[in-house]
Amino acid sequence: MTYNYLLTGIRFIALVLVQVLVFNRMNLFGYVNPMVYVLFLYWYPVRENRTTLVLAAFLLGFAVDLFSDTMALHTIAALTTAFLRYPLMRFVFGVNMEFQNFRLSNSTRVQQFTFLALLVVVHHLVFFAFEIFSLSNLLLILKRVVLTGLSTFVFSVLLATLFAIRRE
Repeated sequence: MTYNYLLTGIRFIALVLVQVLVFNRMNLFGYVNPMVYVLFLYWYPVRENRTTLVLAAFLLGFAVDLFSDTMALHTIAALTTAFLRYPLMRFVFGVNMEFQNFRLSNSTRVQQFTFLALLVVVHHLVFFAFEIFSLSNLLLILKRVVLTGLSTFVFSVLLATLFAIRRE
């Protein structure tokens, strides 16, 4: 149990630092910045308390906002994604999620990628909807969600593969 808290804390700090120091400075095609800190919500333990997840998502978004000067956009997006994480998991994993021994690593790659993609889409929809804040610019919002979401997904999969923890 202590191992989970330590690993979660290390992931939290590492993802904030990687986001702020590397990915916030990356500017693909002039305006695409991958937001890989969403991986924290993907990696968060399944059986942990949801209140702790929402609090951690708030702190995660707040930390990224603090260093990015984005006026609570990351906080709103991270909180919404954390709040919708459980229904998204039920949608992707179905009744398998109800088993006591369910682990994300035991599911299929398609399910894992689908879950990560849904987290990214929800996060980016909320982020860009609040950033642009105009339904008259709906196509711009969708364009930003697709381009940034695709880059976030690719970099997140690369990071997740690179730092995968194998348990025997």
